[in-house]
Amino acid sequence: MGMRPGQRERRQERLRESGHGRRWPKRLALALLTLVLVVVAYVIGLYFWGDSRLRHTDAFDTYADQPSADPGADWLLIGSDSRSELTPEQRKKLHVGNNEVFNTDTIMVLHYGDSGPYLVSIPRDSYVAIPGHGKNKINAAYALGGPKLLTRTVEQATGLKLDHYAEVNFLGFVDVVDSLGGVTICVAKGGLHDEKSGADFDAGCQPMDGTQALAYVRARYSDPLGDLGRVRRQRQLVSAVADKAMSAAVVVPPWRLIPWLGASFDALTVDDGTGVRDLAQMGWRMKELAGGEGATTTVPVGEETTVDGVGDVVEWDSVKAEQLFSALRDDTTIPASDLK
Repeated sequence: MGMRPGQRERRQERLRESGHGRRWPKRLALALLTLVLVVVAYVIGLYFWGDSRLRHTDAFDTYADQPSADPGADWLLIGSDSRSELTPEQRKKLHVGNNEVFNTDTIMVLHYGDSGPYLVSIPRDSYVAIPGHGKNKINAAYALGGPKLLTRTVEQATGLKLDHYAEVNFLGFVDVVDSLGGVTICVAKGGLHDEKSGADFDAGCQPMDGTQALAYVRARYSDPLGDLGRVRRQRQLVSAVADKAMSAAVVVPPWRLIPWLGASFDALTVDDGTGVRDLAQMGWRMKELAGGEGATTTVPVGEETTVDGVGDVVEWDSVKAEQLFSALRDDTTIPASDLK
């Protein structure tokens, strides 16, 4: 039986539409696959690009009485006060002086595992044994023997077996903060005004660029808590940087992510065994700290005194300090009495 007029045309049209409809899932799948491949290539490219820009140093040594490895991961994070890469104009702008010292302005231990994350500040004037050099301020270890002597000094003082080392200097720190477009810091009641560091901040939450942030964390002469007040501000700023750096507003857009990554990779020096993946994990743990997980604290101190030939030093509270580091070594919760 033949088709009526127009039926053949309508049937062919339906077949064409049906075939066209069947092609849409294939096209969508192809588009999704292409997108996935682009994202994967982008991530892999960033990984190798970042890894190629990282500077490495031989930061760890093996010695007879070295502590045993403990659960979790332990990072030594330091801020070097080297002026060697700064021009006279930069030194003046950053209020860092012209002396060619090469100590550590900031010393922190980051621990994470089943407990934590915990960020522990070690006061730079801590009076500890420096292997081969007697007792001195802990920040002198870097000047006396570089990263290897500093990591060994920290390991023997704390009983922790360090896994990673990361160092940033003055200029690198400023560049990292500026690459984020600055950070917001809440200044305590009374404000912070320190002519030597260049800090001039009234109380309240306010944006800071890299130069201002450096002045904020280096101030100590106008702080009634001295170096102990400074280490608290250092942890505050580290948390603020991590919180903004790991936010979607920075991580997602390439035009925000790549400048920040470039500044960070250029600013950092890490141990030979640390790579981009380790840094990403460390950054995420810092983000957790900024979000209220874990805790930040300072090594419990006993008294401040003066030692001939050394100057003003800080003695640790041996009992409370051992409780703190024992908890880190065992990857257990830090005693509440040690959190401050």
